[in-house]
Amino acid sequence: MPIARNVPGRPLLIYDGDCGFCKYWIRYWQALTGPNVTYAPYQEVGGQYPEIPVAAFQRAVQYVAPDGKIASGAEAVLLSLRHASGKGFWLTLYRRVPAFAVIAEDLYAFVASHRSAFYRPSRVLWGPDNQPPRFDLVAWLFLRAMGLIYLIAFVSFGVQALGLIGSHGILPLSGFVGAANGQLGPERYWQFPMVFWLSQSDFAIQATCWAGATLSLLLIFDIMPRASSLLLYVLYLSIFYAGQIFMGFQWDVLLLETGFLTFLLSVATRPGIWLLRWLMFRFMFLSGAVKLLSGDPTWANLSALSYYFQTAPLPTPLAWYAHHLPQAVLKACTVGTFVIEIGLPFLIFFPRRLRFVAAFGILLLQVVILITGNYTFFNLLTMVLCLVLFDDAALRKVLPERLTRIVQGHAHEIRPGRIAAYAVGAFALLLVPVSLAQLHAVFTGRMSTSAMWVADEIAPLHLVNTYGLFAVMTTTRPEIIIEGSNDGVNWSEYAFKYKPGDVMRAPRWNAPHQPRLDWQMWFAALGTAQENPWVMLFMQRLLENSPAVIALLGNNPFPHEPPKYVRAVVYDYRFSSPEEKEKTGAWWVRQPEGVYYPPIALGS
Repeated sequence: MPIARNVPGRPLLIYDGDCGFCKYWIRYWQALTGPNVTYAPYQEVGGQYPEIPVAAFQRAVQYVAPDGKIASGAEAVLLSLRHASGKGFWLTLYRRVPAFAVIAEDLYAFVASHRSAFYRPSRVLWGPDNQPPRFDLVAWLFLRAMGLIYLIAFVSFGVQALGLIGSHGILPLSGFVGAANGQLGPERYWQFPMVFWLSQSDFAIQATCWAGATLSLLLIFDIMPRASSLLLYVLYLSIFYAGQIFMGFQWDVLLLETGFLTFLLSVATRPGIWLLRWLMFRFMFLSGAVKLLSGDPTWANLSALSYYFQTAPLPTPLAWYAHHLPQAVLKACTVGTFVIEIGLPFLIFFPRRLRFVAAFGILLLQVVILITGNYTFFNLLTMVLCLVLFDDAALRKVLPERLTRIVQGHAHEIRPGRIAAYAVGAFALLLVPVSLAQLHAVFTGRMSTSAMWVADEIAPLHLVNTYGLFAVMTTTRPEIIIEGSNDGVNWSEYAFKYKPGDVMRAPRWNAPHQPRLDWQMWFAALGTAQENPWVMLFMQRLLENSPAVIALLGNNPFPHEPPKYVRAVVYDYRFSSPEEKEKTGAWWVRQPEGVYYPPIALGS
């Protein structure tokens, strides 16, 4: 390594001042290193360093250390970047991993010899004013938005919890805990981690839901964000298990995984951003991949959307219109779905402007799903996850200036202390390899023994999950109709609040609230009564006229005293055609399919 006779007071990086590409990236490095490194064009300072030929200046950047040592090329860049926070590991890799140094120098030489060709793409991909990304504003808004999602989730479940799992609900929590106590030993506390081991009373259920709502407000208003985000994860995990069959939807596990990463984000900004991006990639990519891997013919022949809007669990009024779009449009939309779910997620790991393309594509898909299907807080949560694909500079261009000034006054990058940094790093080293193994298993059906053991051990916490909605498209729409009678001859229909019943009633809006009984009835209709024993328990509560359960329904045809008998029958539903709707005003057409559960009486 040559030695400079003119020793600078601090590290000096000398570059070609006539090269637009060089000046573009020097501004970026200068913003990273701040005053720790001096930058100067060789046209101004080259004469002070006769040890370095002009040809060397033109070929590569030159780094002059305070001790006079000179380095060039990739090594010079990495010596400069070690003065930037969190960038020193690159120089460590360069010096300790020989293959890394060779690759770095070859790559640098290739780019340097094609600088003019790389200049325009750099401006296109990173923007004309490329600055080190900051995520203070992104992280601050993400935490507030997650508080809102949690608030929706806790309130939505809280208003129906007693009817679902209360002491007089469909699946009383006390029965679930009693069964777990009888069948499992001490491992039950790890298999079902929840606060309800302390109490399963109706008060405990309500208190947990409203405590979650209160903590959500604390997170929204930036009060104790670390404690709030961690406790929100713990309480929602508790409700996840307590809710039994009425919980466990993909958005519930997505909220749990996102919620834990939200806590990590509140501890360390940049690791949290990267882990959330990795989650976003897995979630979107798997959502598309499973559609192809399932072998479902409707996805293979691009006819899936011909059925989707009609068979969605709780369609909106706009779904009727979407269902009647021309087949060519629906097939084109199916192709677009594959592009967004399978192709765009890879752009998450590309330069910022390509990452923005991925974000806008995902947002577009979520808006379409949101306006045609009532998927609770699911679409909103996915939109919130899109926040981490942006940076502060991008958000400042779209948010009102006054708002960004206010937020910027509260937002700051969270850099953890040594212990917290080690803890976040340990979680990353746990979560990323396990999620990679799960991703590999989706395509190969195999997972290494060690990865499987780790995945099984942490599975109860739902820190890492697999995803994939509508892998197999339902092509018909069976609906269970519950009826009551006092004589076994004349039957009156119980109406649900949101799921299809009366063919004259338009599909209803209910998102972001999730009527979990209505949702579960859709799944039950796809199976048999033997596969869904909870339906019989639901019918039993109707015979008892349980107020908590009756409150989950849209109407009670037996308001004064319960019926003597109830039964469940199945109808096949389809959207009415435009001609049928114009003639009759009906949104649906239904045909009886048979008995789902025969008539029962209380005590039978």
